[in-house]
Amino acid sequence: MRIFAISDLHLSFTSNKPMDRFGEHWYRHHEKIEANWRQAVREEDVVLIPGDHSWAMKLHEALPDLQWIARLPGTKIMGKGNHDLWWTTMKRLTDLDLPSTCWLHNSAFIFGNVGICGTRGWSFPRQETEPPLAPEELQEEKVYRHELERLKISFTALEEARRQHPGNLDAVICMLHFPPLLSDRLDTDVTRLLVENGVTHCVYGHMHLSHQRRVFRGVRDNIKYDVCSCDFNEFAPLLVYEQPA
Repeated sequence: MRIFAISDLHLSFTSNKPMDRFGEHWYRHHEKIEANWRQAVREEDVVLIPGDHSWAMKLHEALPDLQWIARLPGTKIMGKGNHDLWWTTMKRLTDLDLPSTCWLHNSAFIFGNVGICGTRGWSFPRQETEPPLAPEELQEEKVYRHELERLKISFTALEEARRQHPGNLDAVICMLHFPPLLSDRLDTDVTRLLVENGVTHCVYGHMHLSHQRRVFRGVRDNIKYDVCSCDFNEFAPLLVYEQPA
């Protein structure tokens, strides 16, 4: 079993939002994703998809995009992104009955000897050395703090899952939509939670090629961080972990 990650697919089979307005490399990008995915991913593999799946506003509008993802090989773990405005209750999502698709929301999963946890995350609030928050920024910080609590819930869910799966985990992978750190902001509330909960790998999206100067990719505090936005990896799933035979 191998674990891949790819995010920010920004599909739009039912909405008129072609991604090539952001550059020629996005032209018919879904065809590139499908070709690369089918070449790399086997049915027994797991693919983490931390958000921004579809431009749709309503769940029924997003359904063709979600069905397209579901038909691709592997078990898909779907997380929420900031553009996934169609994301509704867990009951409505699970009622879609999409094959080989799981929804990560206040939950966690174990595949083989690998734990999977995570949440959406949010933009970082101002640091203490910066000016005080403006009134309109207070709500943004509230969302950020709420996402920290969701991450804690996911870690608790992973601990509960581990009690039902005896044995040590070889890896703990955290998938986030928003970056947990930046090249100019390496220590955050999120990174501290990852260290405290034994995370070994962290993948995140939201950042695109225009943000590459701020992206952190590498190892810090024994955690391997990588960005899995599809345009960062030439529209191919990123290999995150391969379980030893």
